[in-house]
Amino acid sequence: TEEGFTARLYHLVKRFMLRRKLRLIERYSENKSILDIGAGTGDFLIQAQKRGWEVCGVEPSLIARKNAAKKGIELLETQDELNAEKFEIITMWHVLEHVPDVAKQIRWISDHLLENGTAIIAVPNFNSFDANYYQEFWAAWDVPRHLHHFSAKSIKMLFEKESFKLIDQKPLLFDSFYVSLLSENYKKSSLAPLRGFFVGFISNLRGMSSKEYSSLIFVLKKTQ
Repeated sequence: TEEGFTARLYHLVKRFMLRRKLRLIERYSENKSILDIGAGTGDFLIQAQKRGWEVCGVEPSLIARKNAAKKGIELLETQDELNAEKFEIITMWHVLEHVPDVAKQIRWISDHLLENGTAIIAVPNFNSFDANYYQEFWAAWDVPRHLHHFSAKSIKMLFEKESFKLIDQKPLLFDSFYVSLLSENYKKSSLAPLRGFFVGFISNLRGMSSKEYSSLIFVLKKTQ
């Protein structure tokens, strides 16, 4: 819902980030076909469709798929339903960390991209300032939902094994504030919103020099 100040702020940031994500992927598009894995309630694909993309999405949650259908977009339950279909762009926004077999998933992405297609992957970064600051209270550990955790080095290495080349890396600046706020709540801190905002700000400030932001987007080009 959008009830309450925090919820309204969340949705305002969400709409802003949807536009940012679309501008990013449009740098690498020609045919405008996109698959979003872990599409949730379909908001990203709805915005892409409005901008002329041919869209497809996969979402295992029945509740999320029903909510997406209410918004006018039908999502598939599993990747297996796609058979041999291929796409110009495949996105996974904070989804790869939930996948049991990462190597198998990357091979699947490679098999379902067109020649010179692009994978865009966003994951939390355990080398970030906020991860080191909060330690076991870092919200992005998210045990047991997050099965894997990544650094920029490990993403590059894993995708290179399947003939991908890392061509760009971008921060998700708002994630540091969100994760820090949740982490402060886990610590049962007093003044959690203020503390979370401050740590999120410092994390982004540190990230400007280290490039180790709280969450990172990786743009990976298929080379074979």
